[in-house]
Amino acid sequence: MVTLQLQSSRALDPSSPPLLHGCSSSFWGGRVSFINGRSTMSRPEKLRSNGGTVRILAMSNSSPSFKMNLNEYMVTLDKPLGIRFALSVDGKIFVHSLKKGGNAEKSRIVMVGDTLKKAGDSSGGRLLEAKDFVFGFFRKMLTEKAGSFSLVLERPLSPFPIQQLLLLNDLDNLFNRGRVPFATWNKTVLASSLQSATENSGNSGFVTFSSKFLKSQGWNLLNGQNGRVQSQMQKNTLAQPMSKLVCIFSEEESEHGEWAHGNFPLEEYIKALDRSKGELYYNHSIGMRYSKITEQIYVGSCIQTEDDVETLSNVAGVTAILNFQSGTETENWGINSISINESCQKFNILMINYPIREGDSFDLRKKLPFCVGLLLRLLKKNHRVFVTCTTGFNRSPACVIAYLHWMTDTSLHAAYNFVTGLHLCRPDRPAIAWATWDLIAMVENGMHEGPPTHAVTFVWNGQEGEDVTLVGDFTANWKEPIRANHKGGSRWEAEVRLSQGKYYYKFIVNGQWRHSTSSPSERDQSGNVNNIIIIGDTASVRPSVQQQIKDVNVVKVIERPLTENERFMLAKAARCVSFSICPIRLAPK
Repeated sequence: MVTLQLQSSRALDPSSPPLLHGCSSSFWGGRVSFINGRSTMSRPEKLRSNGGTVRILAMSNSSPSFKMNLNEYMVTLDKPLGIRFALSVDGKIFVHSLKKGGNAEKSRIVMVGDTLKKAGDSSGGRLLEAKDFVFGFFRKMLTEKAGSFSLVLERPLSPFPIQQLLLLNDLDNLFNRGRVPFATWNKTVLASSLQSATENSGNSGFVTFSSKFLKSQGWNLLNGQNGRVQSQMQKNTLAQPMSKLVCIFSEEESEHGEWAHGNFPLEEYIKALDRSKGELYYNHSIGMRYSKITEQIYVGSCIQTEDDVETLSNVAGVTAILNFQSGTETENWGINSISINESCQKFNILMINYPIREGDSFDLRKKLPFCVGLLLRLLKKNHRVFVTCTTGFNRSPACVIAYLHWMTDTSLHAAYNFVTGLHLCRPDRPAIAWATWDLIAMVENGMHEGPPTHAVTFVWNGQEGEDVTLVGDFTANWKEPIRANHKGGSRWEAEVRLSQGKYYYKFIVNGQWRHSTSSPSERDQSGNVNNIIIIGDTASVRPSVQQQIKDVNVVKVIERPLTENERFMLAKAARCVSFSICPIRLAPK
């Protein structure tokens, strides 16, 4: 490595790009340093794995300064680590390959594509963040022959394209394997470890023969991306799972070994990737993304910074935010909710937080009517509303779809296609259908008049060779039994399409009337024990999410076009929920 310091009497221009030259130089072995990082580790638990030490961090209240996202983990490995790292143009350091038989591979935790976030000597108890990578601790970690080191790695949320690494050659890396020389007066593009030897003798410039000494800003300049400006109007595109590579580097070892990207058949992995192409994966690092649905409704992922609030106010003209993100999610993603709320007050934006549990279809179903009621009241007050959750994939678009379905007399199929066509998402469609029937039940007085709303699979667990039929008040008032089908072993099933409501039933097994002990039951006035099933529920302005009763039967919602009477009932119920929300709750403090 050769680094020269230049002196100049001209003023320093921070925006001036590097001056590229066509020569090349000898290859420097690539080192990474971690600076200004600090962390306090709580007491960990250890697991031994054939030479590598795996340490799983046990979080405790005594170490609140150490926090990790849900997709991060910490592992402690003995030297040699057996990891080859890669540096991408966006400044990330990730696991490029694992040495066969090495400690990282034996740990059975570290995977190719995991991003290095922090590292530290296991004896020191202090982790340093991965920022610049020229000098410092990371160089020590790669050159030490013995000892153990702790690594905090982040698992990518989307399948990592390992097949792209297999197709890459070392020469395919950007800047000729890191050997492109450059000269610049712009010190902001250099790694912070590079300091001028004479700070007081004029403006300093640098000439170096390795692009590894740059920050991601410098690599972007070299890559010709300094002229691109990302539009803030509509962020609707997810980032690519892997950026271009700057260089590949590993620890110094005397023994040669075989490096691989995993111990699995590549053909099966590629097929699995093809099957997952339709899936959506949330990438928090690309920032807030949102889409315009109507003139008054925007939908998107969570607000991460005060700049996002300013963008919503100045670019989209948002005057109210309906947020379904919970406080736990906010902490996990490192979002400062206090500063965001203060920024909303600064821009005169009304912020309403109504948490819905992520991935909980039942919780979404129960709270969806109140969410739509809130949205309607905001729109009636001429607010331009940004509906948001953490990912922008499920809860927030589900609320917008339900609003269009319930309040604008649009079919669920049309509303779903309209929103998903404008915003990249995959909301819980069955939860919207469940909530729709719950709303209709609110104004039906316990009796649904219309086609069936749910498909029920009644289950009997008995013995092989039995003759099982289902009978109930829905089988022509106990007069027409339905034969159950044997599904193997001790399981019999009978499928029936029913409208929402309360039903009694029993099974006839080998001519004997019996009730199932695996499902809820009641005793009637005559002393007979019958099974009972309640299909659907009634929507409420103040939903109470109670523990569901254990039942072996399976109930699925039916999504179908609504009858004219059902459409009328739905509109009436949805507006009842909306008008029952006190307007004072929408007044900013």
